[in-house]
Amino acid sequence: MKELIEYMARALVDKPEEVAVNEVAGEKTTVYELRVSTSDLGKVIGKQGRTARSMRTILNAAGTKLGKRCVLEILE
Repeated sequence: MKELIEYMARALVDKPEEVAVNEVAGEKTTVYELRVSTSDLGKVIGKQGRTARSMRTILNAAGTKLGKRCVLEILE
């Protein structure tokens, strides 16, 4: 899952070397924290949050297939 998020984020940004994903595992839910360069933050979020919403939808679909609940947080 972590690799999936990194792959999607690196495809969107201008500085792919600054993409970092941190995984925080809980009992029932796994939270993935995505950090990108400040200049690339708008590209990851997208207009009206559409890109971020799409990334979360893909993550939820992949998590459901594996029987896990996954949450994506985009950090500044």
